[in-house]
Parts: sequence; structure tokens; C-alpha cells
Amino acid sequence: MSMLKIRTYNTIATQGLERFSRENYEVASEVATPAAFVLRSQNLINEAFPDSLLAIARAGAGTNNVPLERCSENGIVVFNTPGANANAVKELVLAGLLLSSRGIVEGMNYVSQMDSAMDEQTLAKEMEAQKKRFKGGELAGKTLGIVGLGAIGSLVANMAISLGMNVVGFDPAISIEAAWKLSSDVEKMDNLSSLLARTDFVSLHVPAIEATRHMISKDSLANAKPGICILNFAREQIVDIDAILSAMDQGIVGRYVTDFPVPALLRHEKAILMPHIGASTAEAEINCAVMAADQVIDFLENGNIKNSVNFPLAKMQRTGGFRLTFTNENVSGVLGHVLSVLAEESLNVVDMLNKSRENLAYNILDLEQQPSEQVLVKIRAVEHVINVRSL
Repeated sequence: MSMLKIRTYNTIATQGLERFSRENYEVASEVATPAAFVLRSQNLINEAFPDSLLAIARAGAGTNNVPLERCSENGIVVFNTPGANANAVKELVLAGLLLSSRGIVEGMNYVSQMDSAMDEQTLAKEMEAQKKRFKGGELAGKTLGIVGLGAIGSLVANMAISLGMNVVGFDPAISIEAAWKLSSDVEKMDNLSSLLARTDFVSLHVPAIEATRHMISKDSLANAKPGICILNFAREQIVDIDAILSAMDQGIVGRYVTDFPVPALLRHEKAILMPHIGASTAEAEINCAVMAADQVIDFLENGNIKNSVNFPLAKMQRTGGFRLTFTNENVSGVLGHVLSVLAEESLNVVDMLNKSRENLAYNILDLEQQPSEQVLVKIRAVEHVINVRSL
């Protein structure tokens, strides 16, 4: 196998980069002709891609920093790492629930402003006199609504149940795998409006796509339970900030907790803001880096695809011989034409996988003989074929 070059962006955990410690890999932040990018938050939207690029791996769940449409047009597989940071986000949601239900933030701010020259007895007397200002409520017995019941949402749901909360959930696109992880005590809701009307707290765990943009809006909040607390550790775009500000001022929203602060929310008494730290734990960064690296390696070496946001799931055990993969526009007849090319060259197919997703189709073929460069040229010339690889 020829040298495979990996270009890294941002700081990728060493444990992930060590997965590439083989003779046929070169990993650096400035390598030329990379076969893959591995990154965290680097914005690639306007970046030019080298012709050598085959894959982009985002060490995290969101991929709004990657031009997905352009990648698909060029046959570039985009991976993410769903679930790798799920526990880290779950624990931050717990912190958000506690901060919003009790007067913790206000109490800490109050104490931090006390005169350090005050004697201990006077301080204790002052604290006792003022503590009623920071009285909150307990989570047990309250209702938490979860929007998005994937890897993170299911963990949050099970955590909340263990705290004695009632949990309702809404996710029209829940996968079978996610459903298995979800407690049977979670009550499924038919729509977002019904969920908001029932809940004391709502935690958002959906991707930032066009369908979820401003899903928390003036209209969706119209029937929300008064005083509802909204926790957004997913993406800024999911919430209409103007609607949130208006709802907080009117008393519809009691708290807005997020790690996506914007200027309009700064110093609002009902907003609890923090940097984007949902996945900022050492464990999550390691998990994401390792998962991203393993997915890139399996793709570059075997053509297998798992956790791609633009290509179909495609995994086939190698049956020996030689592996050929190709990507094509998802139109009829392409696979037949490629098989005809192989037949003309007397190349026997011993196993095959054909998968499609929206406008793309992806194929893995195991052959008895190694295809020549001439064969690869003929396959590339087939109409609608985007790229071809011999592994």
C-alpha cells in the first residue's frame, strides 16, 4: 500500500493520532496531497480541497463547519463521531439542570462580592439572613422534555429518570439503535408543541440542519408551560434568540441555559451562559479522536464506511483477493456498466456491496485478480462515476 497522508487541524488527542502509527501513514498539519483531513472545529466551508482528498473526519458530532454538498459532489466521505462525547454532554446537561433549578449562580455571585475584610461571625450572619433570596426547587418530580433521542438524548433521558424526574421525548427520526438504549419509562410525544406544554425543562439534542433551524421559535413557545427552562447544548441555530429574549422578558421562559452565548444574551438575568464546553473533557476528546481515526483507517484500507453524514453505511468483510470501490451518482445502470467493464477484462467478482444515500451510490467489490490501471481508467470513464479506488 502506498503512503497515506493525513492532514490534521486543531489539536487532536494523541491517542487518536497514535492509531496512524504505521509505516504507510504520514500525519502532520501541513502535509501535501493528503488522503484525509482529521479536525475538530476548523472551518472548511471556503477552503480549497486537494484532488487527493478522499475523506474528512470530524472529531465530534456536528459537521456544520464542513461543506457537505461540495464533498458529496467530489466523492469525499465525511465522517463524524456520534456518541463519542455523549457522556460529557450528558453531565453538562445535569449541571445545567441544577444551575437553573437552584439559586446557585446568583448565590455564588453574591458571595463573591462580599467584603473579604468582614469577620467570620458577621459573614455567617449575613449568609443566613440572605440565603432565602436564592431558594430554588428540586428536580425530582419535575418533567424533562428531550428533543432528539439519539446517543446524547437517550443518556440524558436515562439520567433524568434516575434523578426521579418524569421524562417525555420527541424525535420523529429516532433510529432502532437509539430506541434500544432508551428507557421504557420515557413517554413519546407526537410533536414539539405538546412536549413544550408538558415540561418544566426541555433539553435540545438535534443536529443543526435546515429542518431544525429555529425550531424553538415564537410559534413553538406560544403554548409552552409558563416558566419553562430551555437547555441548548446542541447548536445555536436551533433556537431563535429574539424569540427566547422576548419569552424571557414575558415570563414564558424562566431560564435559558446554553454553551452558545451571543451578545444579545449577555448579562440577561435569566440566561445562564458558558463557553462551548459540551465536549470539552479529556475523555471526550480522546474518544472522538480515536473513533475518527479508526473510521478513516477502515475506509482508506478497506473501503468501509461507518458514521458518515453524506455517504451510506457500507461495510463488507474482505474475502481475500483484491478490493475495488467506486462512487457514482445515484442513477440506474452505472453498476451494470462497471460490471461489464470487469467482465470484458475477465475479472471475476467474488463479493459485492451496493448502497445508496440520496444522490450518491457507493460500491465495494472484491475481485479474484488485481485490476490494472487501464481497468480503473475505463471505470472512471463510465458516465456518472465520481471516483474509483483499488485497495
